[in-house]
Amino acid sequence: MALRPVHVILKAVDASAVGRFWAEALGWNAYSPGVVTYVGPAGGADGKPVWPDPVFLGIDVVPVPEPKNPAVKNRVHLDLATTSPANQAELIARLTALGASPVDVGQGDDVPWTVLADPEGNEFCVLEPREVYRDTGPIAAVVVDCADPRAMARFWGGAMDWTAHQVTDDQAVFRSAKGVGPYLEFLRTPGTRPVPDRLHVDLLPYPGDDKAAEVSRLRALGAADLDVGQGDVPWTCLTDPEGHEFCVLAPH
Repeated sequence: MALRPVHVILKAVDASAVGRFWAEALGWNAYSPGVVTYVGPAGGADGKPVWPDPVFLGIDVVPVPEPKNPAVKNRVHLDLATTSPANQAELIARLTALGASPVDVGQGDDVPWTVLADPEGNEFCVLEPREVYRDTGPIAAVVVDCADPRAMARFWGGAMDWTAHQVTDDQAVFRSAKGVGPYLEFLRTPGTRPVPDRLHVDLLPYPGDDKAAEVSRLRALGAADLDVGQGDVPWTCLTDPEGHEFCVLAPH
């Protein structure tokens, strides 16, 4: 049995507008069949993103009534990849024109990356060129603040079928076993505490796998049930041992 990350959930008051921002930011397409806006690479003649994408993690923008608290930094954010200093500068300028704004999360003035926030205040980074991210696509990594990367590596390494590339006291790094798409990185961040997450990863069982058995396996690893008012839905909401939210979807 195994689970695979398939997309990042992003909660927004105006899901359509935030979805358009991220589609323009990443060079992907936005598709809104209902209240949710899905952002991913164009997959067919109609331009709709393929789901689940075989390589990339798309972004599912879900409407919520509560705006982000500007005084609280998200525990999960996206790092965007660039190919050269000129490409980094161009991307920052383009994102700013789309509605992104600079934000101070304590990074200081001497870091080579730039921290921005999307139109609803969700922080993300535009990285300087890094060889490790040369083939990830526009999203270099999904980054999760945590207190104990080694504990996160034990849980998430058991939860999903991605490969651990590095596990230290300071970070745990995973990537698809196929060696494609973005990384999932857990960074030790002092002072991290459980808060309602504006971004989280959804996991999908493979066809033929038993979702209920997967959820039971996750609980045995240390996951806890989470009630966010979801009601009777085909997915299961859980938290990892440090309280990061995630969902297990029905097999596709």
